[in-house]
Amino acid sequence: MKKKFSLKWKASKQPRKKRKYRAKAPLHIKHKMMAAHLSKELQKKYKRRAVPLHKNDVVVIMRGVFKKKHGKITQVNTKRMKVYVEGIQKTRKDGTKVNIPFDPSNLKITELDIEDKKRLNAIERKLKG
Repeated sequence: MKKKFSLKWKASKQPRKKRKYRAKAPLHIKHKMMAAHLSKELQKKYKRRAVPLHKNDVVVIMRGVFKKKHGKITQVNTKRMKVYVEGIQKTRKDGTKVNIPFDPSNLKITELDIEDKKRLNAIERKLKG
């Protein structure tokens, strides 16, 4: 088995190779994979379809039991490639509340967190370039 992660890998039809690529990817590449689609208004404004998720972005859940629920992102776990949304919790049998992890592909960004100037500059740079 290869020890190094290959950046030159393009694609495969085999699901096991796709899963392996996502699992073995370094964090800076996993961050790029953790992108979600923008709403129609944001797509027109930024001329991009998807942007990597950040804490404090407001999202809509598109799939599952919590479909059409809105919430602010409270935590982004790049290692597990999961996102946690404020107010979306399930209750365990003992009564404790637990946050539910979401896959970024099941979310749509409705409001971007513009507080981070570095992130805003990166989006604007891609608009120009």
